[in-house]
Amino acid sequence: ARTLELNGWVLNDSSGVEIEVVGPPHALDLFTQRLQSEAPPLARIDHIAFTDLSGTGHPVRSDPGAFVIRHSEATRNGFLPVSPDVAVCDDCLRELFDPRDRRYRYPFINCTNCGPRFTIIRDIPYDRPQTTMASFRMCPDCQDEYENPGNRRFHAQPNACAVCGPQIWFLRADQAMGTPGQPVGEDALRAARASLAAGQIVAIKGLGGFHLACDATNDEAVTLLRERKGRIDKPFALMSFDLDTVEGYCEVSAGERALLESRERPIVLLRRHRNCQIVSSHVAPGTAHLGVMLPYTPLHYLLLEPTGSDPPFPLALVMTSGNRSEEPIATDNDEAKRRLGRLADAFLFHDRRIHARCDDSVTRFFAGAELPTRRSRGYAPYPVHLPWPVDHVLATGAELKNTFCITRDRYAFLSQHIGDMENYETFRFSEQMIQQFLTMFRIEPQIIAHDMHPAYLTTQWARGQLPSSNRPQSEHTVAVQHHHAHIAACMAEHGLTGAHPIIGVALDGTGYGTDGAIWGGEFLIADYASYQRIKHLRYVPLPGGDAAIRHPRRIALAYLWAAGIPWTEDLPAVRATRSAERDLLAQQLDHNVNTVLTSSMGRLFDAVSSLIGVRHEINYEGQAAIELEAIAQDDNAPPYKFEVGPEIDATPVIQAIVADIRRGTSAHAISARFHSAVAHMVTDACRQLRMLAGASEVALSGGVFQNVVLLRLTTDLLQQDGYTVYTHHIVPPNDAGVSLGQAMVANARINKHRSVTACSEQRSP
Repeated sequence: ARTLELNGWVLNDSSGVEIEVVGPPHALDLFTQRLQSEAPPLARIDHIAFTDLSGTGHPVRSDPGAFVIRHSEATRNGFLPVSPDVAVCDDCLRELFDPRDRRYRYPFINCTNCGPRFTIIRDIPYDRPQTTMASFRMCPDCQDEYENPGNRRFHAQPNACAVCGPQIWFLRADQAMGTPGQPVGEDALRAARASLAAGQIVAIKGLGGFHLACDATNDEAVTLLRERKGRIDKPFALMSFDLDTVEGYCEVSAGERALLESRERPIVLLRRHRNCQIVSSHVAPGTAHLGVMLPYTPLHYLLLEPTGSDPPFPLALVMTSGNRSEEPIATDNDEAKRRLGRLADAFLFHDRRIHARCDDSVTRFFAGAELPTRRSRGYAPYPVHLPWPVDHVLATGAELKNTFCITRDRYAFLSQHIGDMENYETFRFSEQMIQQFLTMFRIEPQIIAHDMHPAYLTTQWARGQLPSSNRPQSEHTVAVQHHHAHIAACMAEHGLTGAHPIIGVALDGTGYGTDGAIWGGEFLIADYASYQRIKHLRYVPLPGGDAAIRHPRRIALAYLWAAGIPWTEDLPAVRATRSAERDLLAQQLDHNVNTVLTSSMGRLFDAVSSLIGVRHEINYEGQAAIELEAIAQDDNAPPYKFEVGPEIDATPVIQAIVADIRRGTSAHAISARFHSAVAHMVTDACRQLRMLAGASEVALSGGVFQNVVLLRLTTDLLQQDGYTVYTHHIVPPNDAGVSLGQAMVANARINKHRSVTACSEQRSP
């Protein structure tokens, strides 16, 4: 505006940015163009409305002779999206390592283009008093930058320096909080680096919580961390200083490079170099990939900085969430000392408070786009843009990998990763974040959507909320079938209007069905408001119900039983099961005692993994299937054959696998043939649905489609057959995306009900 010599003002309020500008028409036209073409790096412009005030009688409130920035205003019910936390930018990084800069080696350097956002915001509008930086009073130098519109730190709310901002300090686990003489600043960094290089475990406070860190090249350190954390096999995430280092132990494509270096800085799943000895084999046992991220805070860069010291600093650190398994990550210093004191040898603390805990995001690159596994830091709470305006809805999500979703106008705000709701502390965290989102985005839910499973905590919580109006309870809460929600989430992220039904293929581990069985191999014809279940995997009894999930060998025996194949010792799953346990399982299956019927594709993957001797017991969700995917090496392997009728029978596949085992066929070849069989089965089933419903669009969703071997085979076959295929790129295909689908289904069903009710009232005599 000043460059174009325009008068007027701009302010930021709870609803967005308001600008009034005065000047010659040609300059105003140029202003509106440059407003969009020269937007700041982090700006995302959803909508701009221009109104010509000349001749309207509207009083022009501009300040003569200047264009000014007015103080932010809070407006009633006004809201706007909140930026996620953003990785440190290149400009700040240069200053961080420039000895001439006044912020040289300051661990909290940031500017308007980078740094913390969501994790420090208490409310909107986004101004310093509304953040956890409110307690840090800026020094004169920082204040000058903050108030200068021409400065990169103009109104950067976390703006600070070593004189006036947050500080770091080091504490050994055996020391009490506040112990005098503890190392601070550079001394704290040196102490932390020395501890890590010596094989110790250090709890490091970051953006959204604490990490537990250790030397990823040290077998003993990684094993010790596993023992203390109670994490037997689940892969750890790694962090290295730069991309060159990562390429020393992983393959990195151009797409993966872009994800690693993006401002979101997620953990990216990369294929490790074969026979590479740099990273300990205990970091990710049984998998072909490593989860790797680059530093995203200045503190991380200082901590991982390569030096010529002897011995050299580790090339990679394990950076795993600061918690015991399945608990929320620690965020508060005192809380971390209490909860992590037995896990860590030392702590690297800082005094910038974390308002919203936020785990690292996890993603991978597939078919030219992102395939998210966990959408959290760097992404949440930035919204999914919806195909039409929606009601105020709160969707409570799934039981595992929980996120919740709130909707308003054309926005769906998904929370960061909450966790597994079987844990009470996680449930309390969910309640706290729901309240923050409702407050921050000025939403009073008219509808609460939840899963159909009556025993889920999310279901019970939703049903326990009282209506916020005089609506009947049945209109206030909406139960949404799990797999319908999966398909609706995929539709929503692709902006589909639901004007016509599509084919939905939902393959996962567990979802409560309308018949009380556990679904998970589902073929639907669906729009947002409704669905028809046309095909599904044939039911197999699950002995012991959910307890069998930890024991894939039991599921394998159930599939052998269902296929009429005797349990003989030449089969790995049978050998792995004691005879007494086999007798008990046989009684359960023969007499239908303590069994639950399931159509789950996830359980079929578990069964095959055990049948061929890959994994008989698991200690984290999906382990058997992940390890089965890791050994599938032949894309051209001839597929086994499912029987595809109204029910999809896996019996021929199980019979063929048993025959291959007895021929001595390798587990690698059997895994490849099985993956190919599932992809061909999906294609055959979709052909039958296309003939029935005339639909040629297919949405693939559910946790099984995190398997990129299966996803690639399936999408290739479907596209060759002429289908338009929708896969996930914004929200995960696993249960973390279910809350988005729940919100969309509830919106569509309620609005359809209102429309029918209004129509019937008009026809009433």
